[in-house]
Amino acid sequence: MTEDEQQIPFILITMIMNNFKNIVLTSTLVLLAFLAHAQNQMQGNPKGAAYYVNPIFAGDYPDPSIMRDGDDYYMVHSSFEYYPGLLIWHSKDLINWTPVTHALHKYVGSVWAPSLVKYKNKYYIYFPAGNTNYVVTADSIGGPWSDPVDLKIGFIDPGHFTDAAGKRYLYFSNGGYVPLADDGLSVTGEVKPVYSGWKIPREWSIECFCMEGPKMVKRGEYYYLTVAEGGTAGPATSHMVISARSKSPFGPWENSPYDPIIRTKDNLEEWWSKGHGTLFEGPNSKWWMMFHGYENGYYNMGRQTLLEPVEWTKNGWFKIPDGIKTDAPILKPMKSAPANTFSLNDDFNSHDLKAQWQFFGEYDTTRFHLSGNGLTIKGKGTSVANCAPLLCIPSSHSYTAQVEITIDGNATGGLMLFYDNRYYSGILADKQNILANLRGWQFPAEKGVIKNHVFLRIRNIKNTVDMYYSTDGKQWSKIENSVEVSGYNHNVLGGFLSLRLGLCSIGDGNVEFKNFIYKPLN
Repeated sequence: MTEDEQQIPFILITMIMNNFKNIVLTSTLVLLAFLAHAQNQMQGNPKGAAYYVNPIFAGDYPDPSIMRDGDDYYMVHSSFEYYPGLLIWHSKDLINWTPVTHALHKYVGSVWAPSLVKYKNKYYIYFPAGNTNYVVTADSIGGPWSDPVDLKIGFIDPGHFTDAAGKRYLYFSNGGYVPLADDGLSVTGEVKPVYSGWKIPREWSIECFCMEGPKMVKRGEYYYLTVAEGGTAGPATSHMVISARSKSPFGPWENSPYDPIIRTKDNLEEWWSKGHGTLFEGPNSKWWMMFHGYENGYYNMGRQTLLEPVEWTKNGWFKIPDGIKTDAPILKPMKSAPANTFSLNDDFNSHDLKAQWQFFGEYDTTRFHLSGNGLTIKGKGTSVANCAPLLCIPSSHSYTAQVEITIDGNATGGLMLFYDNRYYSGILADKQNILANLRGWQFPAEKGVIKNHVFLRIRNIKNTVDMYYSTDGKQWSKIENSVEVSGYNHNVLGGFLSLRLGLCSIGDGNVEFKNFIYKPLN
């Protein structure tokens, strides 16, 4: 054996040992990297059971009005042109909410910021609509709720409060108040102005001064008035929460040194136009603020409901605690919370419409019928624009939605993304053809491919929408046409609305809908 041959075993052993060291070193580095990543995840994004992440209500839930009733919390939002309106929600923990009932069935116009209150064991919702203000009442939060009573007074955003003597008043967005009758069903005097707001620095980018959403609470010797300023939309930095206090509900008012309590500071933030806040006491005597905001990149989802904790200072003011960020995980109000089981999915096997459904601009109970095996809607109008579609609120950036339809007579049925009766897009079907609708431009996409029955699907991936149909619910065909929908929002179109999923029944005949399935993709 040569000298070189004698060295081979030693070379091989050395190579093996070096490789073993490299393997151990590499494994150790991978393990350390994994542990460091896990630690960073726990420290920077602790999405465990003890934390929540905004929004509390994903999708179009603006102008939240929250009321505490013992250990129960109830909330209602602006419902605009969607009927039945004023959907009341219930929670025990402020994080998980379930629908209770709609409080408004009679159409009175576009319903703006409401005020939900309890007074002497009776429930009231005050709200503006049609250039006046209304109130609906109930002995039980679950109803039945009364027909709306016209208070015959203008202004917007009524905020109900009582003084130390138990007298009732409504505060309005103009900084004035009006006395109410003891039963809360009429006003008994003229509006008196008492608050002029907080002066916004002229160099700030806002939509308008636009004081709105007055809410009043009493803590200790002070009444605390919370309002919104800056305009509900416009620039990302427009909307904000302002607070003032007084020892009388009628002033004089002292503005908080912490104003604005909440505000978006630049358009790099995740939540824009944050405002319209309600201050309230939550579980364990902790205080919170419920408010709304637009999500950066998803303006067409509308104003979503957000929640942040509040702390009180030694000198009797409140503010958001240092370190709290709207888009970061926040410790929950309670350690344990029941799972939220609310879903948009609907097999239409009930005899009543589920809470997520609202018609646009009407609520005609003679037009639809639930058989326990499907939902039949009578055709109306000649296009999506005048068919009063049945709508629900998508809660995800990306999702699929599908429904099975059967056409009876000369009707046309569809699955739409609907902003208002001017702006909409989607996929429809008549007895034989699949139709595309792009921003109101409607045309045949596939001719002669069905016979009265079809499955329709929309796939929305971060505002890019593809559309599909199927004859058996298993094999799907994409039509040629797609649409981009990020521009369907209030800053572009006005109206304070959002892009909703809609079921359409158009023309002379009926459309039966079955198995509506909504699947979030993010």
